[in-house]
Amino acid sequence: MLFRLLVLPLLLTLLAFPAGSETRAKDRVALVLGMAGYKNIQALRNTVNDARALAETLEGIGFQVDVLMDATREETLAALDSFAFKAETADIALVYYAGHGVSVQGTTFLIPVDAKVQQAKDIVSASVTMDQMLAAVDGARKMSIVILDSCRDNPFPDVIDLRDPEVAKGLTTGRGGLAVPSPDRGTLVAFAARDGSVALDGTGQNSPFNIALRENIVRPELEISLLFRQVRDDVLAATANQQEPTTYGALPSEPFYLASIATGSAEPGLEELASAWQRVVATERDMLEKSAAAGDSRSLVGLALAKLDRQSTDYAPEEALALLEQAVAAGDPDAKYRLAKVLEGGLGADPDPVRARALYEEAAMAKIPAALNDMGYFHFTGELGLDKDRDKALAMFQEAASKGHTEAMFNVASFAANGLVPDLGSRDAADLLYRALRGGSELALDALLTNAEKFPEETWAGLQQILADKGFYDGAVDGSFGPGTRRAVLAAYGIFETEN
Repeated sequence: MLFRLLVLPLLLTLLAFPAGSETRAKDRVALVLGMAGYKNIQALRNTVNDARALAETLEGIGFQVDVLMDATREETLAALDSFAFKAETADIALVYYAGHGVSVQGTTFLIPVDAKVQQAKDIVSASVTMDQMLAAVDGARKMSIVILDSCRDNPFPDVIDLRDPEVAKGLTTGRGGLAVPSPDRGTLVAFAARDGSVALDGTGQNSPFNIALRENIVRPELEISLLFRQVRDDVLAATANQQEPTTYGALPSEPFYLASIATGSAEPGLEELASAWQRVVATERDMLEKSAAAGDSRSLVGLALAKLDRQSTDYAPEEALALLEQAVAAGDPDAKYRLAKVLEGGLGADPDPVRARALYEEAAMAKIPAALNDMGYFHFTGELGLDKDRDKALAMFQEAASKGHTEAMFNVASFAANGLVPDLGSRDAADLLYRALRGGSELALDALLTNAEKFPEETWAGLQQILADKGFYDGAVDGSFGPGTRRAVLAAYGIFETEN
């Protein structure tokens, strides 16, 4: 894997860490919310049961779980804020909500137990929005998940008439289903029922959706996109096609398993991706091929990458290229980025730098963060036939950094620390370094630990102040790099070390 990172030799090894005892932040965290004992509207029967059951299931597959039941709005917002900080050092962050929910003018509102809505406008100050829940998981390093088991019809029929054209304006439903979200790449939003439909409580202690979710989420071989397809099929079968769960999101090319402890690098190379997707094919070939045949571009990319695994009997580079071309023809920007990688490196095909450059450019125009960072690297180095252009490189790095790409954050920090960005100074460089650490950049971590002298004292002082403000550092803010600063850098990354 060619990392598009500037300036420093950045190969991370365990030998770079101090010899003291250390613990790492949990790589999978969850916040489970259950609302049933409402004070001013109809109480719900199964939501707390569902939340407790899922919390236990998640703990059983290795999640660190925070649980909040029958909470007020203030308590819910405080829990989301605390969880957001924890999520920054996790690979996967998940929020599950079971309770009343309603959509008004395209915004989904989740209802805490103290909500009192006497007129339509009260819904804003009485509830928590789905956007606030998305913000709580947004900082996760690899995957953000919000699961809403809350489509239980309009809880305020005497106050909010969803059939009123003025109220329903901008809605996707007129009956109480939740509004269609537009999550960022790397985020999955799952609804217990599709828009316009109501989730069923079922006849037992748990809802059909909750049962199907718990039964499938523990399967270690089931990739996340296929997991939720299986949940959908199970709920349809259990409800005689009355309820159909649905998901939204733009998942990255890397396969994910909620029940598996195996994790890859922050930005896996083609060989790693090929091996990872071959694992999916080995266990769920039929489901993946069915999804690809239905035109799902991520499944097409996954099947293609699996055929690039040289260690597999499925190795078929020509077929892989054909599948990638099919996904590219469908306009999938991630497929363009992956095909560019194949053609740049010649994996299973002759290198084609001209086509690779065109595909990188298209993926960058589609705002794929890794493509933006790569194009910045090409402009900086003059590779792929581009003229060297530091200003264009910086602009690309800055845009990728704004979209959460941690290596791009480090690249911009390197420019800023050396006084090469007119509007950014040492404090800005320090802020970018901190964000790169929190985002899980192993390369940035190694640079700070093993090449501390490459960063000016002003930048180190700025980083020390940020680390102190966040509770990681209690030493002098003097720009020097010593044991205390080293421990604080590790802690910000998610590695907590005790002194010898």
